[in-house]
Amino acid sequence: MAATFRSHLAGKDNLITTYEATRAGFVSLALEKSRRATPFVAQARALKQTAGQAKDAAALLDMRDIRSALLTAAGVSDKAANHLEEPDKTKAITGLIDQFLKPAGTNFVEELVFRFLLTRGDSLGGSMRNIGGFLAQQRLTQCILAQLRVSGRPYHWQPGKAAAWQPMPDNDADVGPNVYGLCWSTKGKPRTLLYNVTPPFVKKNVDLCLFSCDREDGSRPSLKDASLYLAVGELKGGIDPAGADEHWKTARSAIIRIHDAFKKSEQQRPATLFIGAAIENAMAGEIWDMLRKGTLSNAANLTVDAQMASLSTWLCEL
Repeated sequence: MAATFRSHLAGKDNLITTYEATRAGFVSLALEKSRRATPFVAQARALKQTAGQAKDAAALLDMRDIRSALLTAAGVSDKAANHLEEPDKTKAITGLIDQFLKPAGTNFVEELVFRFLLTRGDSLGGSMRNIGGFLAQQRLTQCILAQLRVSGRPYHWQPGKAAAWQPMPDNDADVGPNVYGLCWSTKGKPRTLLYNVTPPFVKKNVDLCLFSCDREDGSRPSLKDASLYLAVGELKGGIDPAGADEHWKTARSAIIRIHDAFKKSEQQRPATLFIGAAIENAMAGEIWDMLRKGTLSNAANLTVDAQMASLSTWLCEL
């Protein structure tokens, strides 16, 4: 019999994120931000070295090997650059040189580097806003793989939405961080878990879905078949207590929407689960209430190892 939430939760207080876990979460985010910033710093140093060969700011326009960096310094993101024609790019770079680099005089290289890092920093900030979900998905994946490994069950994993499925490696550490899907067997029956899918009868993105089918030679399961869904869930990896309530409101609405959508499909409703890193007292009470009423099948605090291990065991046994 698969474990339920009562295997690791005695009450709502077990769900509340501790101060120590919050502090550790902020430290982890800071380290991750520093890690992701390292390539930008290296790029800035390379830009300074190359741009320093120009006799003045105007000469930069003819340096084709740093044209991309000049565009970045002009405030044009990589995504925006893909939509610009060459004359538009030249106009942006010319504006940078005339309005900011020439007035800087002999310090034009420093001004260029500062503006390059300003745009790169903004890009880094945008990616960090999504880091919570990425880390939550990575954490759940690690817990599931640990459970499969301990129980002696082989698995396959999909490194990307359109990528080929890969067999279980010798070391789970070799599984990449951007896992899109996992596939294993439970009591001789195939199971496929996919992240970030949109069931047609829900019409919204769902953080994770567990299906009672095989990986089907690398293609996605039939999302239209409601009978294949064994579990659906929401992951919220943000650790900041200030945003916890807003994240929970989004997750709660999604869980209720999922619950109602499957109820209308006249198929057996899948299990629902919630995993969160920042869980405050009020939302812990709401989660516990939904668990007791059956709107939620299982829940866990992402920062508590025992809860994540128990939930992963339950998920692997569905």
